[in-house]
Amino acid sequence: MKASIAQKLAQLADRLEEVNHLLASPEATAKMEQFTRLSREHAELSPVVELFQRFRQQEQDMQDAENLLSDPEMAEFAAEELREGKLVLQALEQDLQRALLPKDPNDERNVFLEIRAGTGGDESALFAADLFRMYSRFAERQRWQVEIVSASESDLGGYKEIIARVIGFGAYSQLKFESGGHRVQRVPATETQGRIHTSACTVAIMAEADELAEVNLNPADLRIDTFRASGAGGQHINKTDSAVRVTHLPTGIVVECQDDRSQHKNKARALAVLAARIQDREVQARQAAEAATRKSLIGSGDRSERIRTYNFPQGRVTDHRINLTLYKIDAIMDGDLGELTQALITEHQTELLAELGND
Repeated sequence: MKASIAQKLAQLADRLEEVNHLLASPEATAKMEQFTRLSREHAELSPVVELFQRFRQQEQDMQDAENLLSDPEMAEFAAEELREGKLVLQALEQDLQRALLPKDPNDERNVFLEIRAGTGGDESALFAADLFRMYSRFAERQRWQVEIVSASESDLGGYKEIIARVIGFGAYSQLKFESGGHRVQRVPATETQGRIHTSACTVAIMAEADELAEVNLNPADLRIDTFRASGAGGQHINKTDSAVRVTHLPTGIVVECQDDRSQHKNKARALAVLAARIQDREVQARQAAEAATRKSLIGSGDRSERIRTYNFPQGRVTDHRINLTLYKIDAIMDGDLGELTQALITEHQTELLAELGND
């Protein structure tokens, strides 16, 4: 283990001892906010320090075994202990390195999923609907809920744009690398000559902002307009001014919501999407700044960046960021995204581990 990593772990062990002392003090128990903060820190530190203690105990056990090599009666036993101990030590070191990786504070949050049709006209809108179904089926496999916030349908039944809220623990951690340009190559249903067309959609994954958290929406920065909803929805939804459009004046971000017959609910949904978009813009800005000094292996997540191609004639899906091609397009379009999402997470962890080793 590198000295820098060992030093970090020793510091964490010292900090855990300090936190234990603070938690036992009358001052901490008297102040609920401080007690909660210390308890959360204790829960984060304990597994890492426990791993470190096991690592150090394994090192000591191997040292004891090495000392026995000079004893003819114990040499064979000691050699076997060293061989097995080395494998255990390597596994513990890998676990420790992963435990030290910086945690994304948004990983456990719900997300807003936005899919927009791009180049390709009606075919692009149909592909947007296919992508929405793909993510919805993936969510079902994870036992998450999907709520449509806003949808603009095309003439042929696709979506020009659709925004949905995906509710489930860890949704952001699994979907955050899906942001970017998605390209499809296939023969459209409207194509009479059998020619393969290429069209595209953009996907945006945004962590849902905490209601009490960092995104402060100043009412003076908002322009809220109400209007009569358009499209399908029954008599009531089209006869009242229930649709809401919220404009964030400093950034120019506009969010419309008209899917509910309640103006109050539409406004609340629009404000939630607006908060997520503002937070996402801040995240994108930070990632762009980091990318100026290093290029992320899984890409910047920029909406204009082509990240994946779905080639139906060849039955393949290719993620261009990690050069992964899977010949199981039917399963993937039916929500079997696990192999793709896990490969992207693993690649990201590999990059972070490399940075940790270079510190």
